[in-house]
Amino acid sequence: MLNRRQMLATSTATLGLAGLSDPAWAADVSAQLNARFEAYFETQVLRNPEFATTLGDKRGQDRWTDETEAFEADGLALQVRANEEIARLVRGSRLGETDRLSVRLFDKLTRQAQAHVPFRNHGYLFDQMNGAQSAIPTFLANNHSVNSLEDAEAYISRLETLPEKVAELLERSYAAAGRGITPPRHIYDFVISDCRNLLAGAPFADGGQASVLWNDIQTKIDRTTLDGPTKARLKDQAKKALLAKVKPAYEAIITEMSRQQASARTTDGVWALPDGEAYYAERLASQTTTNLSAHEIHQLGLDAVARIHGEMEAIMKKTGFTGTREAFFDMMETDPRFFVADTPEGKASYVAQATAVIDAMRQRLPTAFNLMPKAALQVRAVEPFREASAGLAFYSRPSADGKRPGYYYVNTFNVKAIPTYQMEALAYHEGLPGHHMQIAIAQELTGLPRFRKFARFTAYSEGWGLYAEHLGKDMGFYQDPYSDFGRQVLELRRAIRLVVDTGLHAKRWPKEQAIGYILANQPGDLESATRDINRYIVMPGQATAYLIGQMEILRLRAAAQRRLGARFDIKTFHDIVLGSGFVPLDVLKELVEAWVLAWSSRARLKGIRRRQRAQGGSRPA
Repeated sequence: MLNRRQMLATSTATLGLAGLSDPAWAADVSAQLNARFEAYFETQVLRNPEFATTLGDKRGQDRWTDETEAFEADGLALQVRANEEIARLVRGSRLGETDRLSVRLFDKLTRQAQAHVPFRNHGYLFDQMNGAQSAIPTFLANNHSVNSLEDAEAYISRLETLPEKVAELLERSYAAAGRGITPPRHIYDFVISDCRNLLAGAPFADGGQASVLWNDIQTKIDRTTLDGPTKARLKDQAKKALLAKVKPAYEAIITEMSRQQASARTTDGVWALPDGEAYYAERLASQTTTNLSAHEIHQLGLDAVARIHGEMEAIMKKTGFTGTREAFFDMMETDPRFFVADTPEGKASYVAQATAVIDAMRQRLPTAFNLMPKAALQVRAVEPFREASAGLAFYSRPSADGKRPGYYYVNTFNVKAIPTYQMEALAYHEGLPGHHMQIAIAQELTGLPRFRKFARFTAYSEGWGLYAEHLGKDMGFYQDPYSDFGRQVLELRRAIRLVVDTGLHAKRWPKEQAIGYILANQPGDLESATRDINRYIVMPGQATAYLIGQMEILRLRAAAQRRLGARFDIKTFHDIVLGSGFVPLDVLKELVEAWVLAWSSRARLKGIRRRQRAQGGSRPA
């Protein structure tokens, strides 16, 4: 096992020069550099109170982050100035490996942000995946903890000031729509539905269950140690804020979304937006951290689909099935044994079974990992207010202090979309050893500037998630061949994403053509295929990152195994992949290759020494 210092030392061969000959000078530059990183990160925390809340930092917890374009532009200007100051500070200095990589990553993030400037209003502020209408209540429920009077009053303050936040978002959405930048017309149905679902129940409507936010704030207040009269007063204030502030804000969203929908485009890909082709190219570069073109990615997808189809034939034979692949797909999608009951009890059983899968993997992690996350992980069902439009499964990171656990969300809205034969692969991707391990470890690493713990490169992040699905097989799971088939189905889905994402946004496919491709090549019904395509429509390029990232991690692992032979250690390989936080794929390649080179050189040196001793020679200097 390499410790962190040894891991970082292996990057010398590819990431730059050796340390300074003057240790005091080197330490001084390093201290100044990391102070600058810390000052920048602290500025971002103070400017973005919602980000602070996700970190478990309660400063500004009574406020929302500014949503104006001017605020966003000021934030980028701060980042660019910080990057320029850092460049001047380190110019001519021979930094240590950690500092050198930090400088490089900060520069990459800054350049990535600058490349996005022409398209800062192309992303949809209201959609079914990441739209503000569902992000706001989810943020409050998952991130705003209430342990004191001040916490409760801050929560209520956010309810009371929600109209200002929504107004800023609507102003930007209105301006974008005026320039012809809107999601396709049918996407608005999901947004409007989310809003109406949020306003269902008490105190917005008489009778029935409490609405999402009303239930959340009441539950959190009740869990405090505050006295009864104080709790009653806080609940009364929250109820008034929900009725007087939150309700009108969501009604304003419904009104504006309905207005936009009436004249929104009926095309599906971003090629139809102003500068749409350039926007998609920027999205692909940002999401994959490669220079692959849409055409190259499309072909990668076609090739991968053909490969995985072939691998599925072996699983079919293992189960004794003698029909066609299409018939096997149909059987897997219709056989009742692969689905929980479409009842509250059945859905709860899925969450319980997924928790058991996570627990079993947790026990076996030491066979493949040295680094372990400290933060807890919980499996949750997606909340009812957004389950009709939310994704199939996703992960929510823990707080920086580890007090709030990470959450693996599974959407039980449509049990046909979550067959139990896919349960293992989904749990490994979103939970352990997937996103929870990756993200919690990144946040818990010591010796790194904080910006590196919370930076995100999608191909690395989602590539690791898909790699984690594959790793489960290497670790001895998927003993049921149907479950192993589920792993292949999810990999196939990621391969298909390369085809349909580029098809939608570069080849100008209508959504019906993309849906047809899915139905012709993977198990699933029209509803789930449509849900997938609607996701890719509003998140251009993002879906391509999964397979591209996984392929690179697997390629690097195979290359290291060939080079090191019996000296290859899977635990140390995972240390290298996870031990520097989030990095783009080109940097990951350099880190792994540097580790391989260091160990190969060490082996060669040992071999020379053995031969010299055998020959009676002296040791090399």
